[in-house]
Amino acid sequence: MSGSNNRLGILLMIATTFVFAMQDGISRHLASEYNVYLVVMIRYWFFAAFVVALSARRTGGLKTVIATKHPVLQCIRGALLALEIVVTVLAFTLLGLTETHAIFICYPLIIAALSGPILGETVGWRRWSAIGIGMVGVLIILQPGFGVFSPAAVIPLVGALMFAVYGLLTRYVAAKDSSATSFFYTGTVGMVVMTSIGIWYWEPISGPNWIWMIALCISGVLGHWLLIKTYEYAEASAVQPFAYLQLPFAAALGMLAFGETLRTNVAIGAVIVVGAGLFTLWRERQSQA
Repeated sequence: MSGSNNRLGILLMIATTFVFAMQDGISRHLASEYNVYLVVMIRYWFFAAFVVALSARRTGGLKTVIATKHPVLQCIRGALLALEIVVTVLAFTLLGLTETHAIFICYPLIIAALSGPILGETVGWRRWSAIGIGMVGVLIILQPGFGVFSPAAVIPLVGALMFAVYGLLTRYVAAKDSSATSFFYTGTVGMVVMTSIGIWYWEPISGPNWIWMIALCISGVLGHWLLIKTYEYAEASAVQPFAYLQLPFAAALGMLAFGETLRTNVAIGAVIVVGAGLFTLWRERQSQA
Protein backbone atom coordinates (compact mmCIF):
# COMPACT_ATOMS: atom_id res chain seq x y z
CA MET A 1 0.00 0.00 0.00
CA SER A 2 1.25 3.50 -0.71
CA GLY A 3 1.53 6.16 1.94
CA SER A 4 -1.30 8.16 0.35
CA ASN A 5 -3.56 5.11 0.53
CA ASN A 6 -2.73 4.62 4.18
CA ARG A 7 -3.51 8.28 4.89
CA LEU A 8 -6.89 7.90 3.19
CA GLY A 9 -7.46 4.69 5.15
CA ILE A 10 -6.73 6.50 8.41
CA LEU A 11 -9.25 9.22 7.54
CA LEU A 12 -11.82 6.54 6.73
CA MET A 13 -11.12 4.75 10.02
CA ILE A 14 -11.62 8.02 11.93
CA ALA A 15 -14.94 8.49 10.11
CA THR A 16 -15.85 4.87 10.90
CA THR A 17 -15.23 5.27 14.63
CA PHE A 18 -17.26 8.49 14.69
CA VAL A 19 -20.23 6.82 12.97
CA PHE A 20 -20.05 3.82 15.30
CA ALA A 21 -19.94 6.16 18.31
CA MET A 22 -23.09 7.88 17.04
CA GLN A 23 -24.66 4.44 16.57
CA ASP A 24 -23.85 3.62 20.18
CA GLY A 25 -25.49 6.84 21.35
CA ILE A 26 -28.67 6.10 19.38
CA SER A 27 -28.63 2.52 20.72
CA ARG A 28 -28.41 3.85 24.26
CA HIS A 29 -31.39 6.15 23.71
CA LEU A 30 -33.59 3.47 22.13
CA ALA A 31 -32.63 0.75 24.63
CA SER A 32 -33.67 3.06 27.48
CA GLU A 33 -37.12 3.34 25.84
CA TYR A 34 -37.61 -0.21 24.51
CA ASN A 35 -36.37 -3.73 25.18
CA VAL A 36 -32.76 -4.17 24.12
CA TYR A 37 -33.59 -7.39 22.19
CA LEU A 38 -36.14 -5.50 20.09
CA VAL A 39 -33.69 -2.69 19.28
CA VAL A 40 -30.88 -5.05 18.27
CA MET A 41 -33.27 -7.24 16.27
CA ILE A 42 -34.48 -4.37 14.07
CA ARG A 43 -30.89 -3.17 13.67
CA TYR A 44 -29.94 -6.66 12.42
CA TRP A 45 -32.81 -6.77 9.91
CA PHE A 46 -31.30 -3.79 8.08
CA PHE A 47 -27.75 -5.04 8.56
CA ALA A 48 -28.60 -8.48 7.09
CA ALA A 49 -30.33 -6.85 4.10
CA PHE A 50 -27.18 -4.79 3.49
CA VAL A 51 -24.95 -7.86 3.76
CA VAL A 52 -27.07 -9.93 1.36
CA ALA A 53 -27.26 -7.07 -1.18
CA LEU A 54 -23.49 -6.55 -0.98
CA SER A 55 -22.80 -10.28 -1.29
CA ALA A 56 -25.09 -10.68 -4.31
CA ARG A 57 -23.07 -8.07 -6.21
CA ARG A 58 -19.79 -9.95 -5.80
CA THR A 59 -18.32 -12.15 -8.52
CA GLY A 60 -20.08 -15.50 -8.35
CA GLY A 61 -22.96 -14.04 -6.35
CA LEU A 62 -24.44 -15.47 -3.18
CA LYS A 63 -23.53 -19.05 -4.06
CA THR A 64 -19.82 -18.24 -3.90
CA VAL A 65 -20.10 -16.12 -0.74
CA ILE A 66 -22.15 -18.71 1.16
CA ALA A 67 -19.58 -21.48 0.53
CA THR A 68 -17.54 -21.95 3.72
CA LYS A 69 -14.98 -24.39 5.06
CA HIS A 70 -16.10 -23.63 8.63
CA PRO A 71 -19.93 -23.67 8.71
CA VAL A 72 -20.19 -24.34 12.46
CA LEU A 73 -17.59 -21.75 13.45
CA GLN A 74 -19.12 -19.16 11.11
CA CYS A 75 -22.51 -19.68 12.77
CA ILE A 76 -20.94 -19.44 16.24
CA ARG A 77 -19.19 -16.20 15.20
CA GLY A 78 -22.42 -14.65 13.95
CA ALA A 79 -24.40 -15.64 17.04
CA LEU A 80 -21.62 -14.51 19.40
CA LEU A 81 -21.39 -11.04 17.88
CA ALA A 82 -25.17 -10.55 18.02
CA LEU A 83 -25.27 -11.52 21.70
CA GLU A 84 -22.21 -9.35 22.42
CA ILE A 85 -24.06 -6.35 20.96
CA VAL A 86 -27.00 -7.09 23.28
CA VAL A 87 -24.67 -7.21 26.28
CA THR A 88 -22.89 -3.98 25.31
CA VAL A 89 -26.08 -2.02 24.57
CA LEU A 90 -27.43 -3.17 27.94
CA ALA A 91 -24.24 -1.80 29.51
CA PHE A 92 -24.87 1.55 27.79
CA THR A 93 -28.21 1.84 29.61
CA LEU A 94 -26.75 0.84 32.99
CA LEU A 95 -23.33 2.55 32.95
CA GLY A 96 -23.48 5.05 30.11
CA LEU A 97 -21.33 5.34 26.99
CA THR A 98 -18.22 6.69 28.71
CA GLU A 99 -17.65 3.98 31.32
CA THR A 100 -18.82 1.16 29.05
CA HIS A 101 -16.31 2.09 26.35
CA ALA A 102 -13.55 2.69 28.89
CA ILE A 103 -13.92 -0.92 30.04
CA PHE A 104 -14.79 -2.49 26.68
CA ILE A 105 -11.69 -1.00 25.03
CA CYS A 106 -9.59 -3.69 26.74
CA TYR A 107 -10.72 -6.28 24.15
CA PRO A 108 -7.47 -6.10 22.09
CA LEU A 109 -5.58 -7.10 25.22
CA ILE A 110 -7.89 -10.09 25.71
CA ILE A 111 -7.34 -11.05 22.05
CA ALA A 112 -3.57 -10.87 22.59
CA ALA A 113 -3.81 -12.98 25.75
CA LEU A 114 -6.00 -15.66 24.14
CA SER A 115 -4.21 -15.74 20.76
CA GLY A 116 -1.61 -18.12 22.23
CA PRO A 117 -3.87 -20.87 23.61
CA ILE A 118 -6.56 -20.55 20.89
CA LEU A 119 -4.55 -19.77 17.72
CA GLY A 120 -1.15 -21.07 18.78
CA GLU A 121 0.49 -17.67 18.25
CA THR A 122 3.61 -16.73 20.19
CA VAL A 123 3.04 -14.02 22.79
CA GLY A 124 6.35 -12.73 24.14
CA TRP A 125 7.07 -11.29 27.58
CA ARG A 126 6.71 -7.69 26.35
CA ARG A 127 3.16 -8.26 25.18
CA TRP A 128 2.34 -10.22 28.34
CA SER A 129 3.64 -7.24 30.35
CA ALA A 130 1.45 -4.87 28.32
CA ILE A 131 -1.55 -7.16 28.89
CA GLY A 132 -0.88 -7.12 32.64
CA ILE A 133 -0.52 -3.32 32.70
CA GLY A 134 -3.74 -2.98 30.68
CA MET A 135 -5.61 -5.15 33.15
CA VAL A 136 -4.35 -2.89 35.95
CA GLY A 137 -5.94 -0.03 34.00
CA VAL A 138 -9.23 -1.95 33.95
CA LEU A 139 -9.02 -2.48 37.71
CA ILE A 140 -8.45 1.27 38.19
CA ILE A 141 -11.67 1.90 36.24
CA LEU A 142 -13.65 -0.76 38.14
CA GLN A 143 -12.30 0.18 41.59
CA PRO A 144 -12.97 -3.18 43.26
CA GLY A 145 -12.67 -3.06 47.04
CA PHE A 146 -13.32 0.69 47.31
CA GLY A 147 -16.93 0.29 48.38
CA VAL A 148 -18.28 1.84 45.18
CA PHE A 149 -17.85 -1.14 42.84
CA SER A 150 -20.97 -1.72 40.77
CA PRO A 151 -21.73 -5.29 39.62
CA ALA A 152 -23.04 -3.71 36.39
CA ALA A 153 -19.42 -2.76 35.59
CA VAL A 154 -18.74 -6.44 34.88
CA ILE A 155 -21.21 -6.38 31.96
CA PRO A 156 -18.98 -4.47 29.48
CA LEU A 157 -16.09 -6.71 30.58
CA VAL A 158 -18.18 -9.74 29.55
CA GLY A 159 -18.95 -7.95 26.28
CA ALA A 160 -15.24 -7.34 25.69
CA LEU A 161 -14.48 -11.03 26.30
CA MET A 162 -17.23 -12.07 23.86
CA PHE A 163 -15.95 -9.63 21.23
CA ALA A 164 -12.39 -10.88 21.72
CA VAL A 165 -13.45 -14.50 21.15
CA TYR A 166 -15.41 -13.35 18.09
CA GLY A 167 -12.24 -11.63 16.82
CA LEU A 168 -10.13 -14.75 17.36
CA LEU A 169 -12.68 -16.95 15.58
CA THR A 170 -12.65 -14.45 12.72
CA ARG A 171 -8.88 -14.77 12.47
CA TYR A 172 -9.14 -18.56 12.54
CA VAL A 173 -11.73 -18.91 9.75
CA ALA A 174 -9.91 -16.29 7.64
CA ALA A 175 -7.29 -18.92 6.80
CA LYS A 176 -9.80 -20.71 4.52
CA ASP A 177 -12.81 -18.39 4.16
CA SER A 178 -12.86 -14.99 2.45
CA SER A 179 -13.75 -11.82 4.34
CA ALA A 180 -16.92 -11.63 2.21
CA THR A 181 -17.99 -15.06 3.47
CA SER A 182 -17.34 -14.11 7.10
CA PHE A 183 -19.23 -10.83 6.62
CA PHE A 184 -22.21 -12.71 5.14
CA TYR A 185 -22.48 -15.08 8.10
CA THR A 186 -21.98 -12.23 10.57
CA GLY A 187 -25.07 -10.46 9.26
CA THR A 188 -27.37 -13.34 8.39
CA VAL A 189 -26.76 -15.58 11.39
CA GLY A 190 -26.96 -12.58 13.71
CA MET A 191 -30.30 -11.65 12.16
CA VAL A 192 -31.70 -15.17 12.65
CA VAL A 193 -30.50 -15.31 16.27
CA MET A 194 -31.86 -11.87 17.17
CA THR A 195 -35.19 -12.45 15.42
CA SER A 196 -35.69 -15.73 17.30
CA ILE A 197 -35.21 -13.81 20.58
CA GLY A 198 -36.40 -10.29 19.83
CA ILE A 199 -39.71 -11.15 18.19
CA TRP A 200 -41.04 -12.19 21.62
CA TYR A 201 -40.38 -8.68 22.92
CA TRP A 202 -42.15 -6.79 20.13
CA GLU A 203 -43.92 -3.60 21.18
CA PRO A 204 -45.24 -0.57 19.28
CA ILE A 205 -42.63 2.08 18.54
CA SER A 206 -43.64 5.74 18.57
CA GLY A 207 -43.27 7.90 15.46
CA PRO A 208 -40.28 9.98 16.68
CA ASN A 209 -38.46 6.86 17.82
CA TRP A 210 -38.94 5.26 14.40
CA ILE A 211 -36.82 8.14 13.10
CA TRP A 212 -34.13 7.21 15.62
CA MET A 213 -34.50 3.53 14.70
CA ILE A 214 -33.98 4.33 11.01
CA ALA A 215 -30.97 6.48 11.95
CA LEU A 216 -29.60 3.54 13.96
CA CYS A 217 -29.94 1.19 10.99
CA ILE A 218 -28.41 3.69 8.57
CA SER A 219 -25.48 4.36 10.90
CA GLY A 220 -24.85 0.61 11.20
CA VAL A 221 -24.79 0.11 7.44
CA LEU A 222 -22.71 3.28 6.88
CA GLY A 223 -20.23 2.30 9.59
CA HIS A 224 -19.63 -1.15 8.11
CA TRP A 225 -19.40 0.28 4.58
CA LEU A 226 -16.76 2.76 5.76
CA LEU A 227 -14.89 -0.04 7.52
CA ILE A 228 -14.84 -2.12 4.34
CA LYS A 229 -13.53 0.88 2.39
CA THR A 230 -10.90 1.50 5.08
CA TYR A 231 -9.37 -1.94 4.58
CA GLU A 232 -9.60 -1.60 0.79
CA TYR A 233 -7.36 1.46 0.89
CA ALA A 234 -5.00 0.78 3.79
CA GLU A 235 -3.08 -1.86 5.68
CA ALA A 236 -4.85 -3.07 8.80
CA SER A 237 -1.76 -2.42 10.94
CA ALA A 238 -1.70 1.23 9.81
CA VAL A 239 -5.31 2.03 10.67
CA GLN A 240 -5.99 -0.23 13.67
CA PRO A 241 -4.60 2.18 16.31
CA PHE A 242 -7.15 4.78 15.19
CA ALA A 243 -10.00 2.44 16.13
CA TYR A 244 -9.37 3.58 19.72
CA LEU A 245 -10.84 6.98 18.78
CA GLN A 246 -14.27 5.47 19.30
CA LEU A 247 -13.64 5.85 23.06
CA PRO A 248 -13.21 9.68 23.09
CA PHE A 249 -15.98 10.09 20.49
CA ALA A 250 -18.40 8.02 22.58
CA ALA A 251 -17.32 9.72 25.81
CA ALA A 252 -17.88 13.17 24.29
CA LEU A 253 -21.33 12.11 23.07
CA GLY A 254 -22.16 10.67 26.47
CA MET A 255 -21.26 13.89 28.23
CA LEU A 256 -22.91 16.22 25.69
CA ALA A 257 -26.11 14.29 24.98
CA PHE A 258 -26.69 12.27 28.16
CA GLY A 259 -25.07 14.40 30.86
CA GLU A 260 -22.48 11.77 31.76
CA THR A 261 -19.39 12.69 33.77
CA LEU A 262 -15.84 11.43 33.32
CA ARG A 263 -14.54 10.27 36.70
CA THR A 264 -10.80 10.66 37.29
CA ASN A 265 -10.20 6.94 37.83
CA VAL A 266 -12.00 6.14 34.56
CA ALA A 267 -9.87 8.65 32.62
CA ILE A 268 -6.60 7.36 34.14
CA GLY A 269 -7.56 3.71 33.65
CA ALA A 270 -8.66 4.29 30.06
CA VAL A 271 -5.35 5.98 29.19
CA ILE A 272 -3.45 2.98 30.63
CA VAL A 273 -5.64 0.47 28.76
CA VAL A 274 -5.33 2.32 25.44
CA GLY A 275 -1.56 2.72 25.89
CA ALA A 276 -1.16 -0.98 26.60
CA GLY A 277 -3.37 -1.86 23.64
CA LEU A 278 -1.37 0.33 21.27
CA PHE A 279 1.84 -1.31 22.51
CA THR A 280 0.47 -4.82 21.82
CA LEU A 281 -0.53 -3.71 18.30
CA TRP A 282 2.98 -2.35 17.74
CA ARG A 283 4.62 -5.56 19.04
CA GLU A 284 2.35 -7.68 16.83
CA ARG A 285 3.33 -5.58 13.83
CA GLN A 286 7.04 -5.94 14.73
CA SER A 287 6.72 -9.74 15.07
CA GLN A 288 5.09 -9.97 11.64
CA ALA A 289 7.67 -7.73 9.95
